[in-house]
Amino acid sequence: MIEVEQLVRRFGEFEAVRGVSFEVGEGEIFGFLGPNGAGKTTTINMLVTVLRPSAGEARVAGYSVREDPRSVRESIGIVFQDTTLDDSLTGWENLRFHADVYDIPMKLFRERAKEVLQTVELEGRRDDLVRNYSGGMKRRLEIARGLLHYPKVLFLDEPTLGLDPQSRVALWDYIRGIQQREKITVFLTTHYMAEAEYCGRIAIIDNGDIVALDTPARLKESVGGDVVTLRTNDNLRAGLELEELRLEPRIEDRLIRFEAPEGAATVANVFRQLTPDILSVDLHKPSLEDVFIKLTGREIRDDGASEADKMRSQMRSGGMMSPGGRRM
Repeated sequence: MIEVEQLVRRFGEFEAVRGVSFEVGEGEIFGFLGPNGAGKTTTINMLVTVLRPSAGEARVAGYSVREDPRSVRESIGIVFQDTTLDDSLTGWENLRFHADVYDIPMKLFRERAKEVLQTVELEGRRDDLVRNYSGGMKRRLEIARGLLHYPKVLFLDEPTLGLDPQSRVALWDYIRGIQQREKITVFLTTHYMAEAEYCGRIAIIDNGDIVALDTPARLKESVGGDVVTLRTNDNLRAGLELEELRLEPRIEDRLIRFEAPEGAATVANVFRQLTPDILSVDLHKPSLEDVFIKLTGREIRDDGASEADKMRSQMRSGGMMSPGGRRM
């Protein structure tokens, strides 16, 4: 459903996306996992034709994002990272405006709007002003809007950003239910590890490059054993001694991390062998966070300006495009 070949996007001399390639199958939930500024939003904006690639090619639902952007727009639904709802309108009126953009006939709109509002459990609030919706309700309305025209692919850019954990879990229940009922392909970006676990496959992107692509289970298997985290009173010396034990320690944020096939036995041996005092120890099975640290040498963080922040000025100056190529 999505084919990407050596896709590049430059902003002046800065290369935000550096020749990424991947494919997404029909009906798949595919995730882009990475920190803010990694290239996630830039990639999704090229796929939905908000940004034109600097080089490379991408096809969505069989249509080229370069040569046939209108057909791409007609085939997709989008939930952007920042809300694009009009909070001075009701939920129903927001859907009606979207239907006008996609030239959906009134009779079909009424049938479809009722259906999607029922799907996200907002039918009873359809006549309320959006400004009175909670954050979770707004996200659900945006998903309903994205589904209104029967898209083949639903793009979700950080769909649960800013939501509390309970709302995040509830929203994912809706997303997975919709994906199964509608039989659509879902492409999402996220920096939440728990969210990435819902995906059939994940591409880990960092500094504009895809550094790994596989199922969550296989990515975790690639870590190579249990993950051990130590804190000592002399991490530098402890690190050198761990290297002598043929381990591969990484020192970061006053902690020492390493992997070991038999974590419990290794920790017992480390306690016997290390000269520095061990102040704390943690032993756990690999997580996606551990995969990311192994591949990039750092944790996923929220620090710094997000990629969306960097994009806003350009998107505002250019405006968003409707399916027919009209400015919105």
